[in-house]
Amino acid sequence: MTTIQHPQSAVRCGPTVSREGTPPNRRRGGDIRVLLSPASVGSTAGFLGTLTLEPGEIVTEHWHPYSEEFLYCQSGEVMVRLDGEERRLPAESAVHIPIGVRHRIVNDTAERAVFVFFCGPLAPRPELGHVDTELPPGSVGLR
Repeated sequence: MTTIQHPQSAVRCGPTVSREGTPPNRRRGGDIRVLLSPASVGSTAGFLGTLTLEPGEIVTEHWHPYSEEFLYCQSGEVMVRLDGEERRLPAESAVHIPIGVRHRIVNDTAERAVFVFFCGPLAPRPELGHVDTELPPGSVGLR
């Protein structure tokens, strides 16, 4: 049997981050909370968070030019549109969203839907991570 000896790392593990202690971002709709990120834990490969959609809420269509997204539906059920193709995403199911694929999430049910997501690799700068293709909820006017 071979034993691999890893050198001691000078990098320390980041803090434990709670959902409750993370403020929601509602810019694209729903309750999005990025828990593990370069800012919160010094991650270098991507970021992880949660999304909660109440009945009737949406996440507006957008795409990621540098990152793929892994979306896991923990509870509830939603309609996900991927480059125009609609599909159901029920509880305890996941979908992979490749780089460049436009996506929109709609909770068209009477129950709350809760997700965990991971996006990676990181964009060169945070403001380059998302490209919005429709106005945020509650917006008026054209872009």
